Order: sequence, then C-alpha cells, then structure tokens
Amino acid sequence: MKVLAISGSLRRDSYNTKLLRAAEELFPPEVDFVHYQGLKEVPPYDEEDDVQPAPMSVAALRSAVREADAVLFATPEYNSSIPGSLKNALDWVSRPVATNPLRNKPVAVVGASTGAFGAVWAQAELRKVLAAIGARVVDGEVAVGHAPTRFDENGRLEDDSLQEQLEETIEALFAEAGARTLVPA
Repeated sequence: MKVLAISGSLRRDSYNTKLLRAAEELFPPEVDFVHYQGLKEVPPYDEEDDVQPAPMSVAALRSAVREADAVLFATPEYNSSIPGSLKNALDWVSRPVATNPLRNKPVAVVGASTGAFGAVWAQAELRKVLAAIGARVVDGEVAVGHAPTRFDENGRLEDDSLQEQLEETIEALFAEAGARTLVPA
C-alpha cells in the first residue's frame, strides 16, 4: 500500500508536517509512506495553462496522487479556512473532473494550529473541497490545538488523546483503502 502525505503548510518546521510524521510512525513498515514536497512549486491555477503536457510541477502532483492508494492531508488554518497553496493544488488535481486522480481515492484530513481549536474549520473546509472533487473522505478528526506545546523537541506528538485520535483516523483510512487493520489481533 502507498500513502501520500500532503502538508498544507509550506513552513520548514511546520506542525502539520510534524503531525504527518507522527502518523507515519503508525503505519506498518510495508506501507510506502511518501511525503509530498512540491506544494510550493505548483503555479496558480489558470485554465489556459491546463493543457497537455501539464506544467511539470502539476504533472508530478497529479502523478503522485494517482500512484497513491490513499492520501493523508494535514492542514493549518489560515483565516478560518485552508491555505491558498493547498486549495490551488487541489484545483489543479481536480481536473479533468470526471477522471481526476482524487476521484474515489480514500483520503483523511487532520490538522494542527497554534490556536486553541486545532484547525477544525480548515479541516471542515478541506473535507468539503475533497468531497466535491470526488474523493472518499473518511470519518475522523485530529485537531491539534496549541501545537507548539503538543510536540516534543524531536517532533513527536506528546498528547495521548490526540495520539489515539490519530490512530483511529489512520485505521479508518486503512479500512477505506481496503487494507488490513493496523491494530494487531
């Protein structure tokens, strides 16, 4: 199984990227967990530029999504919504509508923010966008509020309750992707 991890934050020391690393530790070693690194290179969506061949960064993004069995998104919250760079990337991936690489793809959404609510509005917005694109959005929410206090100096999630929520969300993603359970019998 191949899982693509996409952080909506461009910041090098992003809490959302740390959250994806915490999620990666929950997957068995045979899962190919790939961190997408090219969000910053995706140009603003313009239908006139949406031609074949697609811009190189767009083609790489579409290919990464297409090759994944499931996608895990981690989003910060910017002005009560998702970051523009993430929305822009999804606008590119959503074309062509009927055959886009996210159509029927299992996806999960988690989020971290420095504020108290852990990007819950951004997560809701992202789920809405992904559903509109045609992705199979799994139930589950991981809202890491006060993110600077939730990770240790090595970037590991320190909150047991949040860790459990993350495990449940990963289980749901695994199940939706048709994979075996993560929890040993």
